[in-house]
Amino acid sequence: MKKAISIWSFADKSIEDSILLAAKAGFEGIELSLDESGPVSLESSDRQLRNIRAFADDAGIKIHSVASGLYWKYSFTSNNSDERKKASDIAVRHLETAKVLGADSVLIVPGAVAVEFIPDREVIQYDVAYNRALRAFIDLKPFAESLKIHIGIENVWNHFLLSPLELRDFIDVIDSAYIGSYLDVGNIISSGFPEHWIRILGKRIKKVHFKDYKKIPGGLNCFVDLLSGDVDWPEVMSAFREIGYDSWCTAEMIPPYKHYPDQIIYNTSGSMDQILGRKTTC
Repeated sequence: MKKAISIWSFADKSIEDSILLAAKAGFEGIELSLDESGPVSLESSDRQLRNIRAFADDAGIKIHSVASGLYWKYSFTSNNSDERKKASDIAVRHLETAKVLGADSVLIVPGAVAVEFIPDREVIQYDVAYNRALRAFIDLKPFAESLKIHIGIENVWNHFLLSPLELRDFIDVIDSAYIGSYLDVGNIISSGFPEHWIRILGKRIKKVHFKDYKKIPGGLNCFVDLLSGDVDWPEVMSAFREIGYDSWCTAEMIPPYKHYPDQIIYNTSGSMDQILGRKTTC
């Protein structure tokens, strides 16, 4: 498996500085983010993107994937048809951006039934959300296939696609080698077991996010540093070996440390080496 880190793990750094720090900390790859504005955005020219790709290449860092937070604002499952179209238009640009950056995948949030951290987000009837999301990905399928860019549907806290069985069947109905799961290990812990998801989804898993999550009885559950939460990492890695997964594992450390934020990058790199069975010296 290959070790990467999400751009969201860096506190207020430019893409270039993040890439240099990732390389210094021992990462092989990075996942960038498509935003509404900025260096990697809906406004970016292909020339700007190629310059970022060249910078990463020179630093020895592979841009392997492009995520985006835009699908929380523009949802495939919205009751607003203009918003649904905007989400689809963003997804097309998302795929194009990944292609220019030299990535082979994008991470896409498939929509939502409800979003607790966006209080004014409408609640969508579950079966309506399912059918709208399914239609959106079926429509995206030929474009993803033509670019040879994989779409990874992330399991997130969206009250939608709540089990590995449901996500498996959703992916199978779409029926494309280029559309599968972007499995976030930490997002599962509050309600299930990532090793179950891994074995059930199998070859449908395109990319993986590493996060850890702590369940505290009577307290505040939260995301924590890798190896300090409730993810059973030996069992998770055993499940990955069983299905033959050998692609990228990307740490998504949110939020960064309040003080000395660079340290989370080094700590995460060392923890990932332990999880992946690599030898490190400190």
